[in-house]
Amino acid sequence: MANTPKKKADARSIRSYLTLSFVAATFIAVLVFFGTGGVLQSGGAFERAAIWFGVTFIVSLVVIATLALSVKEDDADPNKPRLK
Repeated sequence: MANTPKKKADARSIRSYLTLSFVAATFIAVLVFFGTGGVLQSGGAFERAAIWFGVTFIVSLVVIATLALSVKEDDADPNKPRLK
């Protein structure tokens, strides 16, 4: 069995975008759920938390992807000096 080099974790993978968006949306949904009464309120807290989860997920995904598009790839060799 040959030793194959492992693929480096790519910071621009879709999995990292979705994970960051999911974490942000979950955090906001928990804040909204417990901030609007949570379990003690008879109706509406779960629906509001679900709506805020969806909105936050979409907005954060778009923002993260837009910021990633604004960064230029650097193909320069890190072992060689840039200035001569």
